[in-house]
Amino acid sequence: MNEELSLIFEEAKEHMEKSLEFFAHELVGIRAGKASPAMLEGVEVDYYGAMTPLNQVANINVRDAQTMTVQVWDRNMLQAVEKAIRDANLGFNPVNNGEMLIINVPPLTEERRKQLAKKAREEAEKARISIRNIRKDAKKHIERLEKDKIISEDMTKNALDDLQKLTDEYIKKVDDKLSKKEKDILTV
Repeated sequence: MNEELSLIFEEAKEHMEKSLEFFAHELVGIRAGKASPAMLEGVEVDYYGAMTPLNQVANINVRDAQTMTVQVWDRNMLQAVEKAIRDANLGFNPVNNGEMLIINVPPLTEERRKQLAKKAREEAEKARISIRNIRKDAKKHIERLEKDKIISEDMTKNALDDLQKLTDEYIKKVDDKLSKKEKDILTV
């Protein structure tokens, strides 16, 4: 394979991998009814005037499938952290026992499960679009190589076939992650 073609494929694969990783990261934020520190990932606390991620001011632990604890390092911040969790609109009502916050993760209703599954499907579609856009950019580069007489028509055809196979492989990975997450969300 031509060196420029190799670089195009390497770059396309790298970008597709990043899209897949981003999608996986987005799925972690969609809760499936089991307590997980990732549920509080987007929470920011006003830490002496600076908005700071919760995990930088406290330890977040899972006690059991329905309970998390938030151990704040600076006890003076306990109420600010409690307020930040409530204000994050995650459906949590932390209990402040004076030393830590205890969060009971409410079981998901059927309607909420369907909403979360829909959100997961939306994130999957964004990932697929991202992967297809990467394919489109790589395709333009490959066609430009042919136009500039750097590669032959046959090499272009083979490269485009390989590019489609790579795209299909990553779309399948997205679909597999989605179906696993949907199963996780919809299982009571």
